[in-house]
Amino acid sequence: MPDQRLPSSPGFWRSPVRGPWFTSVLGVVLLGGITLMFVTGLVSYAAYNPDLSPVNDTTPDKGLLGFYLFSWPSGPVWLYRLTQGVHVTLGVTLVPVLLAKLWSVVPRLFALPPARSVAHALERVSLLLLVGGALFEFTTGVLNIQLDYIFPGSFYPLHFYGAWVFFAAFVAHAVLKTPAAVRNLRRMRAGEPEAAAEGGMGVEEGDELVSPDPAEPTVSRRGALGLVGGGSALLLVTTAGQSLDGPLRETALLAPHGGGEPGSGPGGFQVNKTAAYAGIDPRETGGEVWRLVLTGRTGQVRLSRADLLQLPLHSSALPIACVEGWSTSNQWWRGVRLRDLAALVGHDDPVDVLVESVQRHGAFRRAALRANQVGDPLSLLALFVNGEDLTPDHGYPARVIMPAAPGVLNTKWVGRMTFGDLR
Repeated sequence: MPDQRLPSSPGFWRSPVRGPWFTSVLGVVLLGGITLMFVTGLVSYAAYNPDLSPVNDTTPDKGLLGFYLFSWPSGPVWLYRLTQGVHVTLGVTLVPVLLAKLWSVVPRLFALPPARSVAHALERVSLLLLVGGALFEFTTGVLNIQLDYIFPGSFYPLHFYGAWVFFAAFVAHAVLKTPAAVRNLRRMRAGEPEAAAEGGMGVEEGDELVSPDPAEPTVSRRGALGLVGGGSALLLVTTAGQSLDGPLRETALLAPHGGGEPGSGPGGFQVNKTAAYAGIDPRETGGEVWRLVLTGRTGQVRLSRADLLQLPLHSSALPIACVEGWSTSNQWWRGVRLRDLAALVGHDDPVDVLVESVQRHGAFRRAALRANQVGDPLSLLALFVNGEDLTPDHGYPARVIMPAAPGVLNTKWVGRMTFGDLR
């Protein structure tokens, strides 16, 4: 008889909650949720237009993993706000479900022998990749939401490559386990799960998740699912508000950009990087010194802020949406259309543009934009927001603002724009 004190012994795990039905319900929830997260994650990656220019590409060695990339559209204006808000909010909401699922199957991780056949060995390998990948992806994702970059390297490549490893293992696991999950859910409809919870009928004989000597139950399996669902609901309520307008933003207590507006006045909305954090020297952005350099087919043009104010000005109501899942409500921006700036240097038809900030260090201080983004009438080199000059933290003297794009592509403190040449 195996030593009951060892985790490899079936008698070590005595919770009566564990069982095929409980695991199957959690698995079905994760099947739908993780699939949606993977799709929205791929969409988020495409929104950066990584195939447009190396300055946008944080994963230059992706190879075939970029097979699906497409030209990111410039509308509707809330597109990236929606897709990234869903991705982040769903990820946080699924944390209790993931932890409960891992808890429910932990006896399988210690089962002996490690491999009973080649097929079983492959299943165990996929399970290890699945568990490791899930913990890695959810951990790096939550840390990114909290702006806590304690992991080595850049978040973008780590999360991108980790997602492919995790999802490959997830698909393999789903193919192997979905038939059993369906069978167990059918048994649930027959009214068997509560019997299983009490250690009676409804348990598949020999299933390693079911304790041969269960402890006295303190909660039913339905009750345990209720606790998991309650935890997910709590995280949903305290996170989702960072992507929404109105009073719901006040409930986003767990999100760094949730709660009330960080300031007052026209420029009092959320910001990721302040001018001080980005190392912006006010002497470089003052009206007497700062110049916008435009380069294109007909040569180079240098414009002061006063020169820009003499050009036709237009307004756009656009949000800012960032990869961490937070977004602002629509702000009223006013400035010069990007396509009008392109025309000043000989491009009557919109072309791709390389935008460079006066910021000297940091990711995405240079960003490439597609011609469709340049040509959108809502895309501006903004000079004002909500009726007043941009504040330094929001990009004074001039910043890019365009619809449906990740926040990092809306370059602040713009110093140079090169149309038609992304080198």
